[in-house]
Amino acid sequence: MSLTRDQVLDDKDNVNSEYRNIDSVVEDLRSGNAQPEDIANIIYMILSNKVSDEAQIVSFLTLLSSSGLDRKPEVVARCAQGMRRQASRVDQQSLFKIVESRRREGSYHGGFCDLVGTGGDGHSTYNVSTTASIIASSLLLVSKYGNRAASSNSGSADLLQAIKPQPPAINSVTADTLPRIYEKSTYAFLFAQAFYSGLRIVAPIRKRMGTKTIFNLLGPLTNPVHENIEARVVGVAETKLGSLFAEALKINGARKTLVVCGQEQLDEISCARKTSCWRIIERPNPALDEPKSKEDTDLATKGENGQPRTLVYIEQFTIEPSDFGLQRHQLSEVSPGKNAEENAAILMRLLRNELPRDDPVLEFVLLNAAALFAISGICDGDSSDMGRGDSGKVILETGPGGLRWKEGVRRARWAVESGRALASLEAYITASRAMEEKVR
Repeated sequence: MSLTRDQVLDDKDNVNSEYRNIDSVVEDLRSGNAQPEDIANIIYMILSNKVSDEAQIVSFLTLLSSSGLDRKPEVVARCAQGMRRQASRVDQQSLFKIVESRRREGSYHGGFCDLVGTGGDGHSTYNVSTTASIIASSLLLVSKYGNRAASSNSGSADLLQAIKPQPPAINSVTADTLPRIYEKSTYAFLFAQAFYSGLRIVAPIRKRMGTKTIFNLLGPLTNPVHENIEARVVGVAETKLGSLFAEALKINGARKTLVVCGQEQLDEISCARKTSCWRIIERPNPALDEPKSKEDTDLATKGENGQPRTLVYIEQFTIEPSDFGLQRHQLSEVSPGKNAEENAAILMRLLRNELPRDDPVLEFVLLNAAALFAISGICDGDSSDMGRGDSGKVILETGPGGLRWKEGVRRARWAVESGRALASLEAYITASRAMEEKVR
């Protein structure tokens, strides 16, 4: 599979400004003639409070699901675009300046990274992606997107707000303040409700419906700084969603991306069994044999024969804990606390390096942090200089998918044992609380 940058859909270009009304689109859904761009426009209109009739919204969401169109990659990609149009916009120049100031390493270019899952897998495991994202921010620039719990005891927002003695002020991180947060921190939690005012409109409707809708899929695809994300790991709760998400992300311009689903239908990399992976990767166009030049890194450039210099592929493979040099742990060993407060206590013990090196929760987190390190490209160098406690000896071994999983674990362990991950969280807490004080 391949796609050129010229074929990638753009949020602004592909959500039509001339909206059809919801009744006509509902009728098209009934007749089987609904078009992706019209569906996406309705998503935008709902979130923008331009559809006042709840019965119309329920009919639209129900028909979209029963028609199966909400499982089509182009429809999901377009709807993610439509939803992102409603997000508060972050100043792009400020974000570019932040990235330009970052150190490059391996094939990581200093860009923003995310680690996020669909949720809803029913396994009630510990808050892995949030903890792993904090660890990853010791070396990467992380924009962790998340919300409160919908079906578990503790969502990412709940976990962070339960940190003691002082939690971060998650509501103070907004489109206006985000660039200033990154002046002091390499980590930021992008609270969905702080960037999408329209979620308050659909939340009670979804709750009354009591069934899954396309909004259950859109979360991981709608990071407010999507266009600025260099690398991401996306967990899905059903294997059949893996290729759907990979295709949708590819359509929307994702390049360094790993979509994962644990064999037990887990929206993380499993610590107990194998994990299915779909890797989005950009490679040189084999039809071109022109000399490599600086321009080759620009996806918009063409070869002399008009062909794109690079193509984007989706490659599928499986991984397991042994590929990371770690042992297996049953999911029953990585169950969370009874509430967000207990999970926050586990988080802080982990970051303070108070857990045994082979602790099941720690190794579960290391697996997933390592995956983000690996897909970002930061593990690709031949040496490392992370700081105090780093031997500088890179583990060059590659595993499934051609990635350095064990090097990712080495870096994740260093982040915990050196205290860098804890320092990263503390910097974010300080920056967010300072921003809250300024708002007051």
